[in-house]
Amino acid sequence: MMMRKGFTYQGRSLEELQKLSLAEMAELLPAECRRKIKRLTDKEKQFMNKVMASKKPVKTQLRDMLILPFMVGKNVMVHDGKTFQPVFITEEMIGHRLGEFALTRRRVTHSAPGIGATRSSASLSVK
Repeated sequence: MMMRKGFTYQGRSLEELQKLSLAEMAELLPAECRRKIKRLTDKEKQFMNKVMASKKPVKTQLRDMLILPFMVGKNVMVHDGKTFQPVFITEEMIGHRLGEFALTRRRVTHSAPGIGATRSSASLSVK
């Protein structure tokens, strides 16, 4: 019987990751994420402070914001272009972007064809 080990990212547990500074965390991330952390905007820094301080879900339109270890266990409302989608952040999401978890397009579901749409439905009576 296999026992599941706890979560690790680059060989470090979640508790160890949460103790790291932003610069130390950047060294563990891939190049694109390192670049993002080194160039955080003021809005992204404000969002990080809000997430750390808030107990309630934080609304944001920053779809390209990186998910960092201190965000694990928090609820974030990410804008999908129309509404805010709730996203609960787990350990496996570290290093990904918020926008990856709030899809911008809906699945298309088609119903039956309308009257006149096909040759056989052209002769049906309209009631």
